[in-house]
Formats: sequence, structure tokens, C-alpha cells
Amino acid sequence: MTPAYNGSGIDGNTYIDVNDLAHRTPGWLNDAIAAWSLYGLTVFAVLMLAAWWQARRTGSPSAVTALAVPLITLAGFGVDLLLKLVVREDRPCQSLRVAVLEACPAPGDWSFPSNHAALASAAAVALLFVSRRLGAIALVAAVLMAASRVWVGVHYPHDVLAGFAVGALVAVVCARAVRRRQDVLADRARQGRLSPLLTAA
Repeated sequence: MTPAYNGSGIDGNTYIDVNDLAHRTPGWLNDAIAAWSLYGLTVFAVLMLAAWWQARRTGSPSAVTALAVPLITLAGFGVDLLLKLVVREDRPCQSLRVAVLEACPAPGDWSFPSNHAALASAAAVALLFVSRRLGAIALVAAVLMAASRVWVGVHYPHDVLAGFAVGALVAVVCARAVRRRQDVLADRARQGRLSPLLTAA
């Protein structure tokens, strides 16, 4: 079996600087960042629901794209997960043996690229194809999610940058493909069981 990769030589010093800053930060702020890191992905689910509801109420064909956003997000996660299994990078909290705000994942829970960053960016970019306003909100939330993963100590900066890029790229490719055919897909869906999901009663 291929030995695990140690990514500390890329930006380990930056990671340590962030970790040191986190330990000098007031506890209430660290608690808020840690909570966002753990539970913030639920915000993207709410934004997906809002985008679908908005498109459905207007009867817009973009309701098809809105329904595809969760699937596009999962596609981004899937590609990210495959890269994790190929690269097999140890978590920085394991390689550098520093105290972190969030429990350090067990060995074998690889670090590169960041799943959280990939999920967040894929959702945000896909949402931009449905609603620029909701997509912009999601994009800000995605940046904060990626940054929080470094702050709590479970990822190097390059992990979250790569995860963000992977999720965004997959989302652009998939969302464009759906968007090009959304009118045709909407017409077909309205003739089937998905019709109630596309147009408000």
C-alpha cells in the first residue's frame, strides 16, 4: 500500500501561523467558527430549498436546474473523494502534532482535498445558475466554510483551495450541461410525476 503523503512542506508554516492565531483568539469566536465548521453545510441545503421554491413559484424552467443542484453538489463531492483516495495526505494535526480546536480526524481520514470546501463551492456555483442573489450568498458562505476548516486545524490551506476548485469546476461543467437542456427537461418533467416540483399549484 502506498504510504501516506505529508503535505506540511507545501504550506505547513502558514498552517501553524493560523493555528497560533486561533489559540490567541477569544473563546467565543473560536466556538462560533468551530460550530460553523461542523454545521455550516446545512445553510447550503436551506439555500438550495429557497432557490427551488423561488424558481417553482415563478414557473421558470430554471426549477429544473434548481432540482439538479443537490445532485451537482454530490458530483463535486464524489470527484473530491476520489482525489482523496489517490493522494492519501495525512491531516496536518497528525503530521505536525499541534493542538487544534476540532478533534483531529483518525488516521486514514485523508486531508487533500477538503470535502467541506468541495461541497460548499459546488453548491454555491450551482446555485449561481439558478439565482445570482442566493448564489452570491452561498459563495460567501463557501469561502467562510473553507477558511474555517483551516482555522479549526483539520486542513492545510492548500487542501481547502484544491477542494474549493474541484467543487467549483465540477459544478460549472454539470450546471452548464443542465442549463443548456433545461427547457427540454422542464417540458418532459411537466408531463410526468415531477410536474408538482416544477410549478406552484
